[in-house]
Amino acid sequence: MKRTTLSLIAGTAALAAVTGFATLSTPDAAGTDTAKAAAELPVERTSLMCPAPSISDLAETSYTSFTPVTKGTGGEGKAELRPATEQSAEGGGGDSGAKGKKKTEKPVLTPKEPGTPVTGDASGGDTPALLGTAEGKFAPGWALQETTEVAAGTGRGLQGVNCTAPDTEFWFPGASTAADRTDYVHLTNPDDSAAVVDIELYGQDGAIDSSVGEGITVQPHSSEPVLLSTLTDEKQENLTVHVNVRSGRVGAAVQALDDRLGGDWLAASTDPAPSLVLPGVPKDATAVRLVAFTPGDSDADLKVRLASPSGAITPAGNETLHVKAGMTTAVDLGDLTRGEAGSLILTPTDQSVPVVAALRVVRGKGADQETAFIPATAPVGTRATVADNSAKGTTLSLVAPTRAAKVKVTASAGSDGGTAVSKTFTIKAGTTENVDAPVPSGLKGTYALTVEPLSGGPVYAARTLAATEDGVSGFTIQTLPDDRGTVAVPEADQDLEVLQK
Repeated sequence: MKRTTLSLIAGTAALAAVTGFATLSTPDAAGTDTAKAAAELPVERTSLMCPAPSISDLAETSYTSFTPVTKGTGGEGKAELRPATEQSAEGGGGDSGAKGKKKTEKPVLTPKEPGTPVTGDASGGDTPALLGTAEGKFAPGWALQETTEVAAGTGRGLQGVNCTAPDTEFWFPGASTAADRTDYVHLTNPDDSAAVVDIELYGQDGAIDSSVGEGITVQPHSSEPVLLSTLTDEKQENLTVHVNVRSGRVGAAVQALDDRLGGDWLAASTDPAPSLVLPGVPKDATAVRLVAFTPGDSDADLKVRLASPSGAITPAGNETLHVKAGMTTAVDLGDLTRGEAGSLILTPTDQSVPVVAALRVVRGKGADQETAFIPATAPVGTRATVADNSAKGTTLSLVAPTRAAKVKVTASAGSDGGTAVSKTFTIKAGTTENVDAPVPSGLKGTYALTVEPLSGGPVYAARTLAATEDGVSGFTIQTLPDDRGTVAVPEADQDLEVLQK
């Protein structure tokens, strides 16, 4: 895009095009201060995608929706979560229904007011992917959690994923085509036109030749689960999956199912960067594996540190990590945390080379082992929210990798009753704390946790959710990046360099 000077109204339209469904409208105001007052506005429309939860007939899935109360929103709005195969009113492909018609099945859930979670559920192995849209007061900071309990079989245990916004590129270090793994890439298209996607695989020796992953078509308002083992005959213990969208947009997540170690969702790593933070390693982790990849032409040399409650620790024998260009590198860190809360911090030892990374975390021993994944994540930023918390099974980890930070944590009202409560915490520089997160007074049902940094350096966060069902213990971990609930709008006649890409 050429360097162009735009008015406030044109700038708003351009921002809407860049952010996709995250859009806003120009406020009704007058006078010379209008442009300055409109510098930061809540988004007015958001789209999130929840992948098909499980192929197991024993699966029990819950969905939880939550929107934090946001200043500057109006009194109107709506949100709902529906099967991905339903058509839009304007028509467009899909797997069922006639073009131009809209199915009228009851939504899986429909939020009523910001500040209070709403839940829905499904069971069995035929639950489809879901598309969610939120408008008006429900859009800023909207969070959707999909949580599945599988009592037995491959992938048994607790699987959880934050439903994701559509994008055009995703990196998943930590996938596998090993004999005991069954990994799927779930691609969900929210739009009225087909999306075309390439899936690239990178193993320990570099790119894996495969034409099967090229030009995958995802029909409008539909989802495609792609089994990784159908893309290559190679059995690779550690893979990096690159999802690149040629046209359109998709939501993407990897479902990693293990015959022995249970399973969970592997969310996308944050964009490639020289330094990465992987927060919230459980203090009772019995095995931790780091998987890293650099997409550039230069090797990356990284310093590996564990941010513990007492400060930064260098893991013995794993002080540094060398990542060859275009090759997936994995290292087993053992029981890294040794009974204390921890977060892994990767920084360049010399030359800055962008990398992506994720952790595979195992808890338990023998037949009681279970697995979860922690991708490198972006900082909390202004605000971040995670839904579907329980009074006894929730652990919130906060890490301040560079400078001390003051953080406000708010527990929302419960889905079936309860009053919101807030607490403030100070996290020392270079440390991780499993904080005593607040619980709504008079809690009934589930609740959401919202994290808001108040001062100091950047904060990273993760939530561990643990549950036991029919004697089977399980856990899942979700990171808390910024919720992108607001959009910065340039002042009138301001040079929009932010849009030049």
